Amino acid sequence: MTLPAVRPPSPAAPPPPGRGSFPPPSAPRTATRNQRLALILGFLGGLVFALWLFQSILTPFVLAAVIAYFLDPPTSHLARLGVPRGLAAGLLILLFATVVLLALLLLYPLLIAQIGVLVNQLPTYVAGIGTALRDVLTSIEQALGPELVDGRLRELAVGQAAAFLSYLGGSATRLIGGGFAVFSIFMLAIVTPIVAFYMLRDWPGMMARIESWLPRRSSATLRALGRDMDRVLSAWLRGQLICCAILALIYGVGLQLVGLELGLTVGLLSGVLSFIPYVGSLTGFMAAVLLAIGQFGHWNGVLWVVSVFVVGQIVEGYIIYPRLLGDRVELHAVWVIFALFAGGVAFGFVGVLLAVPIAAAIGVVARYWLRRYLESPLYLDPPRTGL
Repeated sequence: MTLPAVRPPSPAAPPPPGRGSFPPPSAPRTATRNQRLALILGFLGGLVFALWLFQSILTPFVLAAVIAYFLDPPTSHLARLGVPRGLAAGLLILLFATVVLLALLLLYPLLIAQIGVLVNQLPTYVAGIGTALRDVLTSIEQALGPELVDGRLRELAVGQAAAFLSYLGGSATRLIGGGFAVFSIFMLAIVTPIVAFYMLRDWPGMMARIESWLPRRSSATLRALGRDMDRVLSAWLRGQLICCAILALIYGVGLQLVGLELGLTVGLLSGVLSFIPYVGSLTGFMAAVLLAIGQFGHWNGVLWVVSVFVVGQIVEGYIIYPRLLGDRVELHAVWVIFALFAGGVAFGFVGVLLAVPIAAAIGVVARYWLRRYLESPLYLDPPRTGL
């Protein structure tokens, strides 16, 4: 006996739309080009407005971010060795604060003492520099004749140089003596280490959270750009800080050994200002040479001062940069100088702190788009000319 074939049940017809029924879900809408552009421009505009609005209170927070970024590699290394990241972050922040405090306690009295020397000896320095300048102009007058260089022009040049040097000396004294009053002691000494500790402790989590916010469509490209920015910025920042410390030690000790009375102050400031490529070393060199002319009154002491800066430049160019930085730094000196001055003009000290990270980010994005352009038909296709 054969059983009749079982017919499969026919699919039920969809119920007619009525009260209580819901339409089928539609496909998610993709963001249009204009929406993405508006989102990017809105984010950048809001960021710039926030920097402008809160620039007066951002200094300790930006400093804390710089410290956390600088100390993240050793903290991560300690965490991989089994030390809890919170404990490692606390120990490194405490060590960093101790070193900075000891440096201030040791150097601040010396700097104040040298400010007193500058105030007392400034007329002598100005007179010595004026005498040296008068001798140089007299030699030029004898060589070229009084038709080109006469006595009145010589005295006018000496008087203007003396007035300018007196103004520079007084400005430097006020700047160094009142430098600690520019910033709030509470903000820098208390808030910065606390914020740096929390940022250093939670750094991997913050980076992971930011990465989770990236648009899925471009996440791979944005992660690659972020890694390039981190590589360039870390190489430049950490290498430049080590370079500044070594140059400050060389200039400070060297100028003290050759007998320059303000050698420690000039050397330390030259090393710190070396954070700005070429500008810091050149500024320190000119100040040290002028002080040597005013103090020694002969060219032998000036040559010793020049030799100290020559040694510093040799160490920087042939030892520090090749061994510490190598080819990892892709920030041109002109781009860094422009970024630092532009950031300072736009947002003050906060702008100076943010200038290099922003310059590194812009450089990485610019190189990425340049590669895209060189691989695109816009560059590769030859132009078509009609007959």
